[in-house]
This record gives sequence, structure tokens and C-alpha cells, in this order.
Amino acid sequence: MAVGHVFFALGCPRAMYIGTLLIGLGYGAHWAIVPAAASELFGLKKLGALYNFLTLANPAGSLVFSSLIASSIYDREAERQAHGNNYHIHNGGPFFSGMLGLNEPSKCEGSICYFLTSMIMSGFCVVAVVLSMILVHRTKIVYANLYGKSRS
Repeated sequence: MAVGHVFFALGCPRAMYIGTLLIGLGYGAHWAIVPAAASELFGLKKLGALYNFLTLANPAGSLVFSSLIASSIYDREAERQAHGNNYHIHNGGPFFSGMLGLNEPSKCEGSICYFLTSMIMSGFCVVAVVLSMILVHRTKIVYANLYGKSRS
């Protein structure tokens, strides 16, 4: 998923297809692995509550990320692009600014609008990989005691 977000950030012509494929595969693998891993780590007694908590984590994180982080980054970049253009008429008053459409929200154009957002998402995916590897390392001892020593 981290590589898919980097493809989004690059903004190459066909990068959207490759990034969507990689992120879709990663997201699908996540939903296939997480319930099994949760049941292995925490048991089946409270799996329903744990699964519902895991299910709630994705939309909650998406809401926080899209409403706080991504939208503020987009707005900042749109303002930066708007100030780069000389379309604003100073001292025109509210009448002229309304007639000229200057009260419309700023728009951002180009791949730079979501570059930082995609890189932050890629960074979160890398952090998740590191945390997952720590979890694998810590549970390796438990599984070695349960099923015998591994060959690797």
C-alpha cells in the first residue's frame, strides 16, 4: 500500500491505475488477515467485539484523516496557487468581488494538490509494516513453543 500511495504522489499518467491496484490488493489482504490474526492473538471468546472495533477503526481513521489532514493540506495548496495568480482585484469592494466570482472557493490543479497527503499515507503504511514486524517477532516465540521450532 505504501508503494501505491507513492505512485499516487508521483502523478505520472498511468500511476493511478498501478496505485489503485496496489492499494486495493493491500486493503483486501488486510481484511483477509486481520480477523484471523485477531482470533489467533486474542482468542475466540471476544472476537465479535474485537472485530467490530477493527471494523470501526477504518472509517473513523478515514474521517479524521480526510476532514483534518487532507482537506487542510488541499486548502493550503489551493491558496498557494491562488496567490500565485494575479486575478485578484484589490480595493474593489464586495460588489465587484461578487460580480467577478472572487468569493468562490479556491481550486487546486495538478498532482501537487495531493502529493503531501499521499506521502503521509505512505508513511503511515510504513509505520504499520514496522509495527506488524514487531508483532511478528514478539509472537514468534509463542508459536515456536506451541508448534515446535521453525526451520527458518
